[in-house]
Amino acid sequence: MAEASAEQQALVQQAAAALANGGLVHAYGHVSMRLDAEHFLVCAPQPLACVGDTPGTVCRVNADLPQGVLGEVRIHREIYRNRPGIGAVARVMPPALMALSTQGIVPTPRHGIGAYFDDVPLWPDPRLLRDDAAARELVATMGESPAIVMRGNGAVVAGETVQQAVTLAWFLEDAARIERDVRAMGFAPDSGLLNTEEVTARQVWAGGVAERMWTWLTRL
Repeated sequence: MAEASAEQQALVQQAAAALANGGLVHAYGHVSMRLDAEHFLVCAPQPLACVGDTPGTVCRVNADLPQGVLGEVRIHREIYRNRPGIGAVARVMPPALMALSTQGIVPTPRHGIGAYFDDVPLWPDPRLLRDDAAARELVATMGESPAIVMRGNGAVVAGETVQQAVTLAWFLEDAARIERDVRAMGFAPDSGLLNTEEVTARQVWAGGVAERMWTWLTRL
């Protein structure tokens, strides 16, 4: 079994605090990072605002979850197993996204930040996901998308790095806020969308996009 370094533990702890600072989780939620092809580190099973310096647990990508690890962490495991380019996963409960999801609505690309989510799938089952078969099906539904919205149950977001995954989680909620507000103003759901060229042009990470959001979310 691989071991996480002090720096890796600290990074996951920072990510937990960042998601809490951004209002993206409450009592429920978790975050992890890939250590290597066979292992990942998941945060302590506590509300993310309360993780502090509590060490996380190393899990195997191709084995059962260790004792004491939250059941839905099997979603992280399936993502790491099926998407080798993913380096971090966050399970979040953002409020605007949650409200939209109860109506089967996912954010669409209406502004620059929303451009990162041009085809977000919806997982229609609102029940807790605590068996391997359901986790495999959810990850298959997610495909190569950076996120999947879970009806009445938050979302799962995946990125190449911890900083990118946390940034995408904040971006997804911002896209949901815009979606909610545009619809509340009475505009047609299919009006004001970015076109394909605009979406592609905005899906960039150069210029410190993730790093600046990470700095902002970890400033407290």
